[in-house]
Amino acid sequence: MNNETPMLMPIKATPYEHQKNAFAFTCDKFGVFTDNIKSRGIALLMEMGTGKTIVSIAVAGCMYRQRKIDRVLVVAPLSILGVWQEEFEKFADFTYSLTVLKGSSAKKKEQLKKLPDKGLQVVVVNYESSWRLEKELFAYNADLIIADEAHKLKENRTSQSKGMHTLGDHARYRMLLTGTVITNREMDVFSQYRFLNSQIFGLSFYAFRNKYFDMGGYGQHTPIFRKWMTEDFLKRMHSVAFRVTKAECLDLPAITEEIRTVNLEEDAAKFYESIEEESYAELDETEITTANVLTRLLRLSQITGGFLTDDNGNINAVSTAKLDALSDILDSAMAEDKKIVVMARFVPELDAIQDLLEKKRISYAVVRGGIKNRDDEIHRFQYDDKCRVFLGQIAAAGLGITLTAASTMVFFSMDYSMSNFEQAKARIHRAGQKENCHYIYLVCRDTVDRKVIRALRNKVNLAKALVDDYRKGRNPFKS
Repeated sequence: MNNETPMLMPIKATPYEHQKNAFAFTCDKFGVFTDNIKSRGIALLMEMGTGKTIVSIAVAGCMYRQRKIDRVLVVAPLSILGVWQEEFEKFADFTYSLTVLKGSSAKKKEQLKKLPDKGLQVVVVNYESSWRLEKELFAYNADLIIADEAHKLKENRTSQSKGMHTLGDHARYRMLLTGTVITNREMDVFSQYRFLNSQIFGLSFYAFRNKYFDMGGYGQHTPIFRKWMTEDFLKRMHSVAFRVTKAECLDLPAITEEIRTVNLEEDAAKFYESIEEESYAELDETEITTANVLTRLLRLSQITGGFLTDDNGNINAVSTAKLDALSDILDSAMAEDKKIVVMARFVPELDAIQDLLEKKRISYAVVRGGIKNRDDEIHRFQYDDKCRVFLGQIAAAGLGITLTAASTMVFFSMDYSMSNFEQAKARIHRAGQKENCHYIYLVCRDTVDRKVIRALRNKVNLAKALVDDYRKGRNPFKS
């Protein structure tokens, strides 16, 4: 592949060097410019924050322009479907039509029957639906299937893995996106590569297991990897994989930011809209002050986080949208063996996140109101390899602590204070940090979340901006 090939990336952005290299690697293996197909399946083993989605969009667009493909199927965790829609809108520099399959199975089947056919046809669906719609997706006949966060396929015998194997067998090209295919054990590789390229490790799980593992433990049921097979195993695995870590991306800026848009459930969205209209109406009945505006804004922010406290002090759960999105982010971080910091504002959110971590059996440290052994929690996160997550309440954990054991921070919800926001971000981006920092903001679509994050990032006085909106006749709570 000549040196000019990376310049053909059809994206509306200047790619980083590692993204150019990933694009060139994939195009070379797929024979995009030479017709010499070396593999019909390629793995992009790129850590969070390195841009594997952008590379995939560029590859798909280039293959479409080269008349290699007409239809793409993207399969991803539910919380990431919106990311693909937004990334295509932001970066795709070619003609395409994208459909995110939503609603009931019946509605998704109807969507598949009425797909727009302008440019490259792209269908985006979540893993759970992919096997339930196997017949319909088989009929869609995608030329390229992209499996995002593909560690979701690590269990060989699940319905979604089997469904993806079947779909992959009939696609001309396949891409697998994940930070690493080996999550906890070498056994995880088989199912992912069975989808990707069955020539690498074969079609039979038992043949794979018998080649690379001895059976030990009680009852001889525990597979133990044969260390002397490591070279052969890795050689095969990396023959069709492009691997990059954040630490290797020397041209990445010190800070990268990602707004991950989350869709409230239908009932939660209707409830939010009713409270939003009520809040706007209430402003007409009172003096317009920053305090009045922020009081009502607070109530809307609580809803996007999944909870609302009523007039009697009772906490009501109204949505799990953000919690589900966080769950997928945690899965990715654990798969990449990375520590991660999660920041949240409200007590019910913190309680729910702790419950989620307990359920996933992820060891974590926490600093929030009422925690007395704060220094012990911080030390454990920094120096205990088993402690994978730091959970902080923005007001309590935003000052004077160092959390450089992680380079990724997720804001589950936002404090309205610009100072608190900047201080919280600085917990990972400070002396001692060896990697570029990546910030993920969970933002519910069509809610005040977007207004809040925009104000904080642009260093705008949020309260003043809301009052100004109202005085100009606009609903200050509309995103």
